[in-house]
Amino acid sequence: MSALAWVLIILALAAGLGTGFLIRQRRDAVGREAAERDAAALREAAERDAKLLTETARAEARALLTSERQRIADDERRARAQLDDDLARTRALVDQEIERSRGDLERDRASLREAREEVRRDREKIEQLEERLTRRGEQQDARALRLDDQEEKLDQRAEQLKQTEAALNERAASVERQLFEVAQLTREQASEMVFERLERELEREKAVRVRAAIEQADAESRRKAQTIVAQAIQRSASEVSAAISVSVVPIPSDAMKGRIIGREGRNIRAFEALTGVDLIIDDTPEAVLLSSFNPIRREVAKLALSELVSDGRIHPARIEEVVQKAQQDMQSYIREKGEEAALEANVVGLKPGLVQLLGRMHFRTSYGQNILTHSVQVAHLTGIIASELGIEEAMARRAGLLHDIGKSIDREIEGTHTEIGANLGRRFGEPSEVVDAIANHHDLDQADTLFPILVNAADAVSAARPGARRESLEHYLKRLEGLESIASSFPGVEKAYAIQAGREIRIIVEPERIDDASAVLLARDVANRIEQDMEYPGQVQVTVVRESRAVEYAR
Repeated sequence: MSALAWVLIILALAAGLGTGFLIRQRRDAVGREAAERDAAALREAAERDAKLLTETARAEARALLTSERQRIADDERRARAQLDDDLARTRALVDQEIERSRGDLERDRASLREAREEVRRDREKIEQLEERLTRRGEQQDARALRLDDQEEKLDQRAEQLKQTEAALNERAASVERQLFEVAQLTREQASEMVFERLERELEREKAVRVRAAIEQADAESRRKAQTIVAQAIQRSASEVSAAISVSVVPIPSDAMKGRIIGREGRNIRAFEALTGVDLIIDDTPEAVLLSSFNPIRREVAKLALSELVSDGRIHPARIEEVVQKAQQDMQSYIREKGEEAALEANVVGLKPGLVQLLGRMHFRTSYGQNILTHSVQVAHLTGIIASELGIEEAMARRAGLLHDIGKSIDREIEGTHTEIGANLGRRFGEPSEVVDAIANHHDLDQADTLFPILVNAADAVSAARPGARRESLEHYLKRLEGLESIASSFPGVEKAYAIQAGREIRIIVEPERIDDASAVLLARDVANRIEQDMEYPGQVQVTVVRESRAVEYAR
């Protein structure tokens, strides 16, 4: 092809391209205008829809707000009605509590008036007693003055009697010489007179020897009795445990206290209601306290709480389950303790009911002494004493073991522990000797056999031995000082000693001021003063010692 052809082709192509470009621009312009019209239409439709939705939402919001306000008003009315009801009930309860408090206050006032009247009567009795003691002191002072005058007169009379005796002896010797000279007795008559005098002297010596033999036999019997009791004590040495009214249960951490209390205290209320024990949760680190006057309940609560703490699941249903299991375990434990006590005391043939009651005494104390341990010890002592005296040992052990059986339920039944124990013995078919020992080991005048006497002696030994009953050192020392102070306050007392752990007060008197008759009166007065002014377990023996000494010096 020629160059002109190519030029024409190129120009044609350029013209085509330009025409296409113009056509495309025109079409694009038309498209844009259509798109703008569509967009405007869409915008107007959207605005209309938005306006409609806005009005609909506002209407729904207004309706919802109105409904909510109505519901709130209804709730407010119901709450006010409930509050009025609660307030009315609370006021009624408060009024009832005020009435009860007023009644309690009136009763307390009456009790206070009675207590004041009792104090007034006691004060009058004390004043009368002080007046009597003052008069007695004045009488004793006057008696001492009279005794001093009589002693002086007796000294003068003794001197006169010595002079008269010397004169009579001299006169008797003179008369005897004259009689020998005048009478001129034969040998037989003189021998008869001598034998008569010797016979009278021998009669007197025989009486003295008989009295000495009686006193020696009495002393020997006392030593033998002391030996028997000492052997019994030595062969029956056992530890004594003391129960307290509060038990401590350790917990792994203080966070466990919240779980024990539970939501709004439901766990602790359920626990206390099921066990009858007060659960004390205070600032004591990693421990909670259980408080109850009943040691069996306290032990059941301790077992149940320990199980709950170790298990970790603490809620009312679980608490009820664990408490029931602890009560069953406690019954088994009580029976085992009763069987162990019977086995240790070597007593066989006890009814299961008696064994159960015997085990309950493991949780009972008297002056800090465990009653079950005390009963086993009394059984040993009674058996040993009976064996030494030749009395039936098995029956004595049985009586000693069961002598305080009434204390196992004396908090639940009216009557003394001896009456309750005797009824239990009869109910379970115990021998009459055992029932007699249970009923009369504190009242020996009513005893029909020797077993109450043996049980009484063993009971006194078990309770009085050192360490048997709990007493603080300070209170013990004050009691000894009080005994010695009371004894030393009486006139004529030289020294006073409290011995045998305060169970005896030994008084050394001045023999010049206190005679034998006054020593008896002094012992009685000191005993009366101790009874009035002091508190002490058991009894206190008052021993007055008066001795006369004659002292000379060889130079």
